[in-house]
Amino acid sequence: MSLPSSAPPAPRLSRSVLTPAPTQTLTQRLAAIRQATNPAASDANTLTREFSFQNADFERVRKLIYAKAGISLSSAKQDMVYSRLSRRLRATGKKTFSEYLDFLEQRKDAAEWEHFVNALTTNLTSFFREPHHFPALSAHLRHIAAKRKQINIWCCAASTGEEPYSIAMTVADTFTGLGGAMQISILCSDLDTNVLATAEKGAYFPDRVEKIPPEQLRRYFSKGTGSQEGMFCVKPELRRMLTFRRLNLLDSVWPVKGPLDVIFCRNVMIYFDKPTQYKILSRFAPMLQPDGLLFAGHSESFLHASDLFHSLGKTVYELAAGYPGHTPAR
Repeated sequence: MSLPSSAPPAPRLSRSVLTPAPTQTLTQRLAAIRQATNPAASDANTLTREFSFQNADFERVRKLIYAKAGISLSSAKQDMVYSRLSRRLRATGKKTFSEYLDFLEQRKDAAEWEHFVNALTTNLTSFFREPHHFPALSAHLRHIAAKRKQINIWCCAASTGEEPYSIAMTVADTFTGLGGAMQISILCSDLDTNVLATAEKGAYFPDRVEKIPPEQLRRYFSKGTGSQEGMFCVKPELRRMLTFRRLNLLDSVWPVKGPLDVIFCRNVMIYFDKPTQYKILSRFAPMLQPDGLLFAGHSESFLHASDLFHSLGKTVYELAAGYPGHTPAR
């Protein structure tokens, strides 16, 4: 079938691209082919962009977000940074990245700093993500239930709420409903104020709740009305377990009361370098109950903090055996 007459002609590869020089590496050959088939994509600072974005601009962004939030951006994130911060240039009326970054550093505008950090924070989440953690959480809660009547949990990366509500449903199921004698406190924090606002509302479109088993969905959610029509809304009984608060893990003071039975800090440490990770972990340890648990993300490992935490497998950690006051969690 022939292409419509309005379709652009297929790119033609020159003989020099198809027949590389003997000294060309495979990487160079692939780059040459990409240049021939899509010249605009070969240059990060292509003229098709709305704003000029030089390597020096990217390096400034990397330094600023590391200093502000401890996030280590890899060089592979350059396009992502351009895309997300371009919106802030439009919103503030700045004509260049250099002008925008000067504005951040010189004006010390708290609101814009918040927008800057929010723009560069990745929030990928879903209900019951990394599902192996929730049976482990339930087993731990049953293990400690006879020891205390107050359960304190901290979810460090609440995002839009799917993770902390998954925790809350697991807790409620473990203690057979919402009206038992056990007192439950789940602190939900995040660096990004935008996602926290969504989490506090606790209202989700149908595609967001697909991973919730039907029985739990009926038990803990109701159908929205008015402005939330067509959505599933967390029931007040479950919502009352949770408190939402903005928190930067690099802050010198955390508004978190211990001791904690469980800390969920999943897929957060991957954004920090090892020294920053260790600094945060060294603050987690004394906040945990002697038999408390730390849940990490599937790609995170704390072997460099073996004096603080010991792996129980499947990215679940307890305090290291030599840590003061440690009691085996299992």
